[in-house]
Amino acid sequence: MDHKAPILLTFFEPFGGETENAAALAAALLPDEIDGREIVKLELPVTFGGGASVAIKKAESMAEKGAAPAAVIGLGQAAGRSKVTPEMVGINLRIARIPDNAGAAPDHEPVVPGGPDALFATACPKEAAAAIKKAGLPGELSLSAGAYVCNDLLYSLLYRFKNSSTRAGFIHVPVTPQQAAKSGNGSLPSLHSETAAKAVLEALRAISGLLNGIL
Repeated sequence: MDHKAPILLTFFEPFGGETENAAALAAALLPDEIDGREIVKLELPVTFGGGASVAIKKAESMAEKGAAPAAVIGLGQAAGRSKVTPEMVGINLRIARIPDNAGAAPDHEPVVPGGPDALFATACPKEAAAAIKKAGLPGELSLSAGAYVCNDLLYSLLYRFKNSSTRAGFIHVPVTPQQAAKSGNGSLPSLHSETAAKAVLEALRAISGLLNGIL
């Protein structure tokens, strides 16, 4: 694969009755190219199976056109977190704390029936987290992406691309101060979109640089 193959960067639409998604706000502030590598941005629906299907079809379409992504990186919103967190593991489990945007609320169902219990992210999450912190930005490595649609996407990507050269990963960002204020929870951690975008940019730079040496 070309060492400058693009990165497919996905982010989610609003969900849970909100009008914004912190991941989408951060993605909008990111450049379309990092160190000579194109960043292809794609919004996904917040639906179990649906978001992953859109992302995988886009990656496959890129490959058919001769531009298979070097990595597919998902961005998602994580209320309650105060830092930007690359995820280590996707688990084969769906648990809906709230219904998704299609009204589905799976309860302890597998993402892929018969699939492995868990799959490790292949897009250098440890190095991505270290790059964020090295830049003096709020970041840390996270063990789990949960069991909602974000994890559904991560596990699905890892399962689909486990035997290919395309890497997969996921990064969570905190809600924005505006979202925190609207929540009515005065203690809810938040992060400005500009800071979140800077942190994600550092993570993507680290991932891109490491991919140059891997692929």
